[in-house]
Amino acid sequence: MSQSNETIRKTLIVAILLSLVFSIVVSTAAVSLRPAQERNEALNLRSNMLAAAGLLSPGAGEEEIQSLFDQFEVMLVEMGTGQIVGPEAVGVENLEDYDQNRARRNPDLSRALDNDPAGINRLVNYARAYVLRDGDSIERVVVPVYGYGLWSTMYGFLALEGDANTVAGLGFYEHAETPGLGGEIDNPRWIAQWPGKKIYDEDGNFQEPKIRLIQGGVSSDADDIEHKVDGLSGATLTARGVERTINFWLGERAFAPFLEKVRAGEI
Repeated sequence: MSQSNETIRKTLIVAILLSLVFSIVVSTAAVSLRPAQERNEALNLRSNMLAAAGLLSPGAGEEEIQSLFDQFEVMLVEMGTGQIVGPEAVGVENLEDYDQNRARRNPDLSRALDNDPAGINRLVNYARAYVLRDGDSIERVVVPVYGYGLWSTMYGFLALEGDANTVAGLGFYEHAETPGLGGEIDNPRWIAQWPGKKIYDEDGNFQEPKIRLIQGGVSSDADDIEHKVDGLSGATLTARGVERTINFWLGERAFAPFLEKVRAGEI
């Protein structure tokens, strides 16, 4: 009986020791791999931003991506005012360390939305914008956009020409919409419709974005065709989510005041 108890005790000791060893190994691996994971996440975000801006060539390597990204000026924009602030406003030393997704859950860095067409629940107080200059003039402005579709939050970037109104490109890099239906938001053929579209009216009314997704397609003689994009066949709710997402983020509560400053030459 005592030998049986001793065997059980030894087995438990061995199991506990092995568990401790494996826990240490896993924790060490997680810690050591974290810098590489953060680097890959940053590289992926930059490549998606550049792709939306129409500047990323197929198969671009890390050096090319970094070189192109370094040409952009990264700004931290106060939502609703368009003011440019420093990283200290969000409690970091470097803007690269600012996690906007985490900020959405922080009541000190975001605010709840009563009127929430994009379905994001909370709006960050500050968001990044990426500005590419050509001498004294602005060539591209890229802003992050995200909103709810049918099944998921859709994350992407919208790029504008230097007039802060004409779409240069759009790209969604993360979503869980239905493949073949709402999932077509990342289909290059659908994305190709966006360049040249106008966000605001001819008078530059930045208070009311005009983008509309039209189910059944946009006819060549449609009124206000410059504001209209073909919808997604069989994915009305996803298309509605994209429309509301774009119009919200380029509206007066988000980036519109900043874009107005860009158009006025104040940025």
